Amino acid sequence: MTQPKAPNATETETETQTDAETRRTLHLCNICGFCTGLCAVFRSAERRPALTQADLDHLAHLCHNCRACWYACQYAPPHAFAINVPATLARHRARSYRRYAWPRPLAGLLARSGTATTAVALFTTLLVPLLTLLWVPGEVLFAAHRAEGAFYQVIPWGLMSAVAGLTLGFSLLAVAVGLARYWRDIGRGGPPAVSVWRALPAAARDLFTLRNLEGGGGGCNDRGERPGHARRRLHHALFYGFLLCLAATTVAAGYHHFLHWQAPYPFFSLPTLLGTVGGLSMVTGAAGLIRLKRGADPAPTAAETLPADYALLGLLLATAATGLLLLALRQTPAMGLLLALHLGTVLGFFVMIPYSKFVHGAYRAASLLRAAMERPTDRPTGLDLT
Repeated sequence: MTQPKAPNATETETETQTDAETRRTLHLCNICGFCTGLCAVFRSAERRPALTQADLDHLAHLCHNCRACWYACQYAPPHAFAINVPATLARHRARSYRRYAWPRPLAGLLARSGTATTAVALFTTLLVPLLTLLWVPGEVLFAAHRAEGAFYQVIPWGLMSAVAGLTLGFSLLAVAVGLARYWRDIGRGGPPAVSVWRALPAAARDLFTLRNLEGGGGGCNDRGERPGHARRRLHHALFYGFLLCLAATTVAAGYHHFLHWQAPYPFFSLPTLLGTVGGLSMVTGAAGLIRLKRGADPAPTAAETLPADYALLGLLLATAATGLLLLALRQTPAMGLLLALHLGTVLGFFVMIPYSKFVHGAYRAASLLRAAMERPTDRPTGLDLT
C-alpha cells in the first residue's frame, strides 16, 4: 500500500516557525493580560500556560478574527515585540487544516492554498455540464420541461443522488476523522473541565449568536479602529442561509421518498421557499464578506491565507447563485444546462468540504465547546468576555 508522502524539510521548518511565533505571541499576551476582556482566546490562553501545539490549535480556532486586540495592543508594530495576534493565529489555523485533514495524501495536495481549492472546485463544476452536453440528447437538454419530474428527464434521479451521496458521504467521513483527532488533541493536558452536556448550552449559544464577533463589545475592527457589526451580520446571513438551504434539501427529500412528489416544486411550496430565502441570504452574506475583506485593514491580516478565504466564499456564492438562477429559469429551455451547472457547483463544494477553510467551522465549534467546558464553574455561562 502506498504510504503518505512525508512533509519535506522546508514545510516542516515553516510549520515549526509558525508554532514558535504563535507560542511567543500568546506567551507575551499571558504576561501582559491587557486584552483579557476582549474575547475568549486570552482567558483560555491563561488556563493553558504550557502552550503545547494542541493548545495553540485550540486557541487559533477559538479566535474569530475580530481584530479588537490588534488596536488595543501596546506591543503591536512598530514596537520591537511586533505582536500581531490576528495574523499569527490566522497562519496557525491555516497550518492546522493540513495537519488534521484526512486522508493525508489529499491533505498535502489540497490544503495548502486557495488556488488548489479553486482549481479542483472549478474542474468539478465544469465537468458536470460537459458530461451533460456529451451524453444528453440536444432535443432533451434544450427542451422546456414543465411537468413534475422535469429535472429527472435531463439527469436521472438515481444518478444524481448516487454521485451526490457518495461524494458528500466521503467528505463527511473525512471531516469526522479530522474532527475526532482535533477533539482528542485539544482535550489533552487542559485545565479541569465540566461534562460536555453541562457545557453544551453555553457553547451552542456562543456558536449560534456569534457573540465572539463583538470583540470588546462594539463589534469587529475590520476597517480600522472604529468597530462595527457588519461582519457579524454577514456571517449570520451566510450561516443561517446555508442552514435554510440544507433544510430545503431535507424537506424535498421527504417529499420525494415519503409523499412521492417529484421536483421541481411550486414556488410557494416549503422546499422552494426555504431554498429561495436561504439562497438569497447566502448570496448576501458571501458577497458582503468578500467586499468586507477587500476593504479590510491589511496590517492585522495574514495575506497568504486570503486566497483560501476567497475560494470558500466564492464557492458558496456560486452554489447559491446558480440555484437561484435555476429556480428563476426552470421552465425555460435553459433549465437543462443550468441544472447541470448548479449540480456541478454543489458537487465541487462537496468535494472540497474537508480540504478548504470550511473545516474551520467544525474546529471552531469544537473549540467553543472545549472553552465552555473549561470555564471556572463560578463564572457566568456564555462567552467569557470578562
